[in-house]
Amino acid sequence: MGAPDRWVVHLDMDAFYASCEQLTRPTLAERAVLVGGAGPRGVVAGASYQARKHGIRSAMPMSQARRLLPATGVILPPRFKLYELLSTQVFDLVAQYAPVLERISLDEAFAEPPSLVGATAEGVREFAASVRARIRSEVGLVASIGAASGKQVAKVASDLAKPDGLLVVDAGTERAFLAPLPTRVLWGIGPVAEGKLRAIGVQTLGQLTALSDADAVSTLGSVVGRDLRRLATGVDDRPVSDRAELKQVSAETTFDKDLIDLASLRREVRDLAVHAHKRLVNAGRVARTVVVKLRDTTFSTVTRSETMASPTDEFDQLASMAERLLIDPTEFGGVRLAGVAFSGLSVPHQDPLFTLSVPSSVELPSTTVSRAPVPVVSVGWRPGDDVVHESYGSGWVQGAGHGRVTVRFETRTSGPGVARTFEQEDPALRRGDAGDCLA
Repeated sequence: MGAPDRWVVHLDMDAFYASCEQLTRPTLAERAVLVGGAGPRGVVAGASYQARKHGIRSAMPMSQARRLLPATGVILPPRFKLYELLSTQVFDLVAQYAPVLERISLDEAFAEPPSLVGATAEGVREFAASVRARIRSEVGLVASIGAASGKQVAKVASDLAKPDGLLVVDAGTERAFLAPLPTRVLWGIGPVAEGKLRAIGVQTLGQLTALSDADAVSTLGSVVGRDLRRLATGVDDRPVSDRAELKQVSAETTFDKDLIDLASLRREVRDLAVHAHKRLVNAGRVARTVVVKLRDTTFSTVTRSETMASPTDEFDQLASMAERLLIDPTEFGGVRLAGVAFSGLSVPHQDPLFTLSVPSSVELPSTTVSRAPVPVVSVGWRPGDDVVHESYGSGWVQGAGHGRVTVRFETRTSGPGVARTFEQEDPALRRGDAGDCLA
C-alpha cells in the first residue's frame, strides 16, 4: 500500500487571494477581506479566514457575502498580476527542492522531491516544515502541505491540514486514512457523483472501496467508476509531471447590467481580448483560432469561432477578429456574459511576424472583473486601486467620493501605513502597478 521510497508533496497556499491582499496591505492583516466583483452579479473569488468565520466562502454571491461581512470588513477587486508575481516567488522557492512541479493553479502544486526518496515519515515532516517556514519568512505567505505515497492522498492531506498546517500520511496507512472520510473529498467526485453514491447508500470512501467494480462502474461510469474506487483505496501511482500543454487562454465576465447595444459589447469584448492576449504572451504562445462566447438573459449560450491560416500573437488582429464574431445584442436579446478565448496554440517560430509583446497602445486593465477599460487619468478612483504619490510613495485607495480620495500608504514590508486624503484630481497622484506593493 505505497512504498516508503516515494513521497509526493501537495502544497496549497491558504486563502491565497485574500492573503496576498493582507500581506501587501498590512492594515488589513487581521480584518475580514473579500476579493471579487462588487457588482450585483459579482461573486467571492477569495475570502480571508477572518471572513470565513462569518460564514462567507468562495463562489458565494457577493450580495449575500456583503450581508454577512462585519462592519470592519473590506471588499477588494482582484489584482491578478500581484497574485501571479507572488505565486512565482513561492514556486521558484519550491523548485529549489523539486525541479519538477505539477502546477495546478496559482496557489497549489504537486512535487516529488528527489531528496525524499527513501525518507522516513519524520524526515518528510521535517522537510515540509522547512519549506513552509521558508515560504513564510521569504515571501510572507502561509502554505499548508500534505505528503503521502501518491497524489490523491497528498491532496486530501493538505486539505485536512488547513489552515496553516502539515499532515504526512505514513506509507501503508493510506486506506485506513481515507476510509472514514466523506466521498466528496476525493478529487473527481463532485456533487453529481456524490448524489449518485448517496442514492446507493455510499457516503464514505471506505464504503466506496467496498463496492464491487461492477457496482462502481454502473454508478459512476465505465472508466471513472473503476478509477475512483481504486483511488479511494489509497493506491495512486500517477507520476508528478509538468502540466499538460496549454490548450487555450481566455477571459470572460458577467455584466452588472445586460448589454443591449453593439457598441458597448464591442468595447467589453476588446477589453476581454486584452486580458486573454496578456495570458497568451505570458505563456509564450501564438494562436490560430479566436472564440467568442455570449450568454443571453435566458442563459442560452452561443459560441462562434474563426481560424486563421497562420498563428499570431498580434493583438489588433486577434481583437478585430473577436469583434467580427459578435452578434448584435438587439438580435440576441441582451448579453449578460461574454468571453474571448484564443486556441490552437503553438510555440512561435523565429519570425518577425510574431511580436510576443503587448502593444504599447493597449492599456492593460488591472483585473478581469473590470466593467470598462481602466482610465489613464487620476479620476474615477475606486477602493482597492493601486496608487503612487510623488512624495509619499505606493499605496492603495481606501475610499473615494465627493471629489476626494483617501489613500493608505503601505507595502509588504512597511507595516500598517498612514492614510491621507487628497483632491481626486491631485496631479501628484497617479495610478500604480499591482507589483509596486512588493518593493
